[in-house]
Amino acid sequence: MGNHSVARLMFTWMAALLALLAISTAQAATPDRVEPIKSPADSNEYRYLSLENGLEVLLISDPDADKAAASLNVAVGSGNDPAGREGLAHFLEHMLFLGTEKYPDPGEYQQFIRSHGGTHNAFTAFQDTNYFFDIQAPHLEPALDRFAQQFAAPLFTAELVDRERNAVHSEYSASLKEDGRRYFSVRKAISNPDHAFSQFSVGNLITLDNTEARPLREDLVEFWKNEYSANLMTLVVYGPQSLDKLEAMVRPRFSEVENRNLEVKAHPEPLFDKDAMPAHLQVQTIKDIKKLQLIFPIASQQEHYRTKPLHYVASLLGHEGPGSLFEVLKREGWVESLSAGSGTDTGHHSSLELSMTLTDDGLKHQDEIIALTFEYIELVRQQGIDRFRFEEDQQLSEMDFRYQERPEPLHLVMRLSMEMQKVAPEDVLRARWMMTEYTPDQYRELLSELTPDNVLITLRSSEALPEEATRTPWYDTPYRLEKNIKVPSGRQPVAALAQQLGLPEENPFIPEDLSMLEGPSMEHPEKLATLDNLELWHAKDTRFGRPEANIYLSLRSPLTTESARGQVLTHLLADAVSVDLNPWAYPAQMAGLDYRIYPHLRGLTIRTGGYHDRLPVLMNRVMSTLAAPNISEQRFRIARQQLIDSLRNRLQDKPVSQAASLVQDALIQGAWTTEEKLAAAEAMSVDDLRTFAEAFTREVDAVMLVHGNATRAFALNTAQQAKTTLLQESQAVTVSRSQVRDLPDGQTEIRLQVPHPDTGYLRYSQGSDTSFAERARYRLLGQVISGAFYEELRTTRQLGYVVYATPFEMLETPAIGLVVQSPEASAEEIDQAVSEFASGFRERLADMDEDALERERQAVVSKLKEQERTLSSVSERYWREIDRQATDFDSRDQLAAAVAEVSKEELLATFDRALADGDASLLVTTGAELETSEGTLEKLRNQAPVED
Repeated sequence: MGNHSVARLMFTWMAALLALLAISTAQAATPDRVEPIKSPADSNEYRYLSLENGLEVLLISDPDADKAAASLNVAVGSGNDPAGREGLAHFLEHMLFLGTEKYPDPGEYQQFIRSHGGTHNAFTAFQDTNYFFDIQAPHLEPALDRFAQQFAAPLFTAELVDRERNAVHSEYSASLKEDGRRYFSVRKAISNPDHAFSQFSVGNLITLDNTEARPLREDLVEFWKNEYSANLMTLVVYGPQSLDKLEAMVRPRFSEVENRNLEVKAHPEPLFDKDAMPAHLQVQTIKDIKKLQLIFPIASQQEHYRTKPLHYVASLLGHEGPGSLFEVLKREGWVESLSAGSGTDTGHHSSLELSMTLTDDGLKHQDEIIALTFEYIELVRQQGIDRFRFEEDQQLSEMDFRYQERPEPLHLVMRLSMEMQKVAPEDVLRARWMMTEYTPDQYRELLSELTPDNVLITLRSSEALPEEATRTPWYDTPYRLEKNIKVPSGRQPVAALAQQLGLPEENPFIPEDLSMLEGPSMEHPEKLATLDNLELWHAKDTRFGRPEANIYLSLRSPLTTESARGQVLTHLLADAVSVDLNPWAYPAQMAGLDYRIYPHLRGLTIRTGGYHDRLPVLMNRVMSTLAAPNISEQRFRIARQQLIDSLRNRLQDKPVSQAASLVQDALIQGAWTTEEKLAAAEAMSVDDLRTFAEAFTREVDAVMLVHGNATRAFALNTAQQAKTTLLQESQAVTVSRSQVRDLPDGQTEIRLQVPHPDTGYLRYSQGSDTSFAERARYRLLGQVISGAFYEELRTTRQLGYVVYATPFEMLETPAIGLVVQSPEASAEEIDQAVSEFASGFRERLADMDEDALERERQAVVSKLKEQERTLSSVSERYWREIDRQATDFDSRDQLAAAVAEVSKEELLATFDRALADGDASLLVTTGAELETSEGTLEKLRNQAPVED
């Protein structure tokens, strides 16, 4: 997706779900079986049924699926937490994974999923808790057997109850420095204290204390019995098995979940204190953030999921085309982004939220921005309600429903299990795309709530608030709330800008030709030609039944690779092109096209994609804009400051994230550290960027891929346009691909100063070469040890919430990474625990029988060869192969074949080298008081590359 995609309407998948809500579980009278309405292009089979215990189930049969998945949603969340036990719903989510009557081993479920190529997790929201997994399709039934037991017969083992509260506390501690979580804590603090939303929701050692006077297990079991019930649960199961077989798997297992005939908890209280409106909230951030929000309390939109008045209004407010609020404010140099969409919807109350990222100048002109926003809302109110706008939205929604991409099974089951809670059974597959009728009265009713008297204005910035400012109880976040303020509104202060406002015209990019090419798809791309200095690859591919194509054009320039300055200038050039294009291209994005211009180590890449009909128009405009970008002094100043802020903010990232970035910056040739890029950005002028933009394509190594519903002639024409528009005066050069530096023998240690109370620990152990055989050994090693590492260091030793072992491959150089972030343990204590784990696990590995090892091999192979479900995923794979010059396009197959051949002896030798001996390893530890090991970093950057 592009940086300015339709996602800017804030219809994130969570917000979209909230907008779809309609019929409460308690009210829904569901027949025993229903067949939901599906897309004409959807070949899956569906069955919606209700079990005898009230649990509702959607079965999905996809005969071609290689992965199966399931998600169970419970209409219980943090809003159900009892007073004094905040975080109990979240804690229950953790505990359900840790042993059942039938499967008492606390790590058995997790290990079963991992060993059969799957993943699992859960999350707790305000009114929902969602549990989910995916797995190799043949193992769905035994996975469901384990999954169902978590809801039917959990153990709540006393020892694990006391231990797992530490994991919840670590999760809380890890987010203490995250501005998103801190802002959320302020929103809770200022909300209606009589509303459950105001409660602390994560939990920690205080709210989850466990004493003789207040035993946590008793409270946990009581909460489970009082809140969880089969009639509040919705289950989605996806697999290649027939509907009858899926039903036979589900019925006996999930019918065991007890129906306690509970009702969904209602939250009729208003989220906001209406008597305090209008109000202004200022929140002090840790990172350099400048975000302005206008939050309007409105009635719940759940019952309107078929007509979507909020979407209609938000799409106008969040539009980015000529004359839009965003376009006028951005041209003035005041905002960088703008989005409009739904906030929390409780079923009784909700909010419409306008969010803007400000520039430094925007911070100084907040009153004008707010006043202009109300001018635009008034323009929408007076002139924006028009049938043609609805019909465009309806047409695009129907087209997207008809040609929807096949989602990953895990994402699909999660989304549907949540939607089942609130939409009619027959609508569950189409609810997010429904726009059934033009409802101007609903639009007007919603717009009538968007007034200066009914708004909470929030500002998030790093500006220091006074010492006496109020602080949130759990995250210690300073904020200031002013009630009954005078809101900046009225035309006079912004009359000149208001004259520039306008509503979107009819969209010229709605496709007319949706035909599909005849004949078979190509097995992989073919090199068509080299037009002077442009290498062209093409693959016709219609297997997904969507009239779409993707075009990639990589421009590799020695100007980018020569220095940190070159990297920064490439970033700023990509920004200039994107900003120049956005007002013109935004309607194209609304109509199913997309573009992205992004920098990389060797230059920048243009990617366009979507419905093929108007794709050449978009691609040509992107290329012509890059050929002659409009680089104003104002835009340069804003973009440079945005980049500087972003780089500085990276230095505030969580410890393990900074440790991982350091490994990449130190070991990848052509990568530059955050500090080096900061210095380059701060020394740069607009003339530097203009000179760079003029010179960028004079010497270039250019490669293009055209893939999808596109003919050979389409590809050749696109390449010719690139040559004419961008490359007419270019000289061909070769810009070599980066490599990874070889670590010295033994263990290299680096200390990294990070302003965070947690200790970060990353042990990176590098393979000896980039062969498929060596990569296979490290992939398999990561698979084999990941579950045991997590179980030992997180579950048993309780070292922290962030604990994992993973393959750490960079540019085909194999490695394994052991990662821990701990709120309590020192780096030395973590390292000791890692060493003890390695010593103990080696014996387990030596005793592993061939059947167990083969299971782990197949788990890796299944992930490598996982079914590609969208054209874009195939395009990305082809593009990576072209980049690494692996133009047989069989790297996945070669790596999978190599994994299948790894012997236990080879795996043991790799384990010894990587974990026991610590040969060719890099240990990065972080701390607030440490001094960064600059000398060691410099030595690493002088190392030769790893052998091919």
